[in-house]
Amino acid sequence: MSIKDVTSPVRAPAVAGSFYPGSAAALTHTVTDLLTSAWAAQQSSICGIIAPHAGYVYSGPVAAEAFASLRGLKRQIRRAIVIGPAHFVRFRGIAAPSHEAFATPLSEMPIDTAAVRQLADEGLVVINDEPHASDHAIEVELPFLQVIFGAMPILPLLFGSTSARQVAQALARVWTDETLLVVSSDLSHYERYEVARNHDERTAVAIEIFEYAAVGPSDACGHLAIRGALIEAKRRGLTIERLDLRNSGDTAGDKQSVVGYGAWAFHGHA
Repeated sequence: MSIKDVTSPVRAPAVAGSFYPGSAAALTHTVTDLLTSAWAAQQSSICGIIAPHAGYVYSGPVAAEAFASLRGLKRQIRRAIVIGPAHFVRFRGIAAPSHEAFATPLSEMPIDTAAVRQLADEGLVVINDEPHASDHAIEVELPFLQVIFGAMPILPLLFGSTSARQVAQALARVWTDETLLVVSSDLSHYERYEVARNHDERTAVAIEIFEYAAVGPSDACGHLAIRGALIEAKRRGLTIERLDLRNSGDTAGDKQSVVGYGAWAFHGHA
């Protein structure tokens, strides 16, 4: 995949008004309500989370459990890595954007362009805007970060054809004590409710015992981001805690064909 030229300094929202509210007032209200309704306790030891990325009506309550646990970290987190799967564009490697910021209806979040260039210079990412243009995996996580942390710098990464080890290598270079890791992934897709519950429980257990090789593309669309994070977390001696495990049949959908959602927190020193 060739390196793309800069087309705009700001990546515009692609799914505002569909995956989440399109106005700033409605979006703030929605995210605030989701966080307020979450039962997850604030914890100062968290250095990363796994959160789903579907439309808020479906996955928002589960995502909120992950993000609500971060509310006590406002003074210690200075940057967020947000990594997930590219849903629409095929490419090799891990794609970082050339943009200077990502926008949502709330505000712009500056991109840590120095970190992007560092990873690119080391051959750990490619600079390619195309996978980012229409994808929702990163975008839907940003309003939660904005409501909690404001417009802090982000490092947005989408994986294509790569390996979990390559993801882990990239994370190892930029996941620091002041950097929050946000792994964006849904779980099983379009199975019957009970089948999905059993499937997602197996995946959850694999995640929680760091059995990363057991998490595949049929288990989680962001499987390589999850596996890469688990590899690096295990190397650092981190622990992982389940915060929620539900599916769209529990939130806003029917039970004939559901999508699974999970929320986890990594604990320890990044």
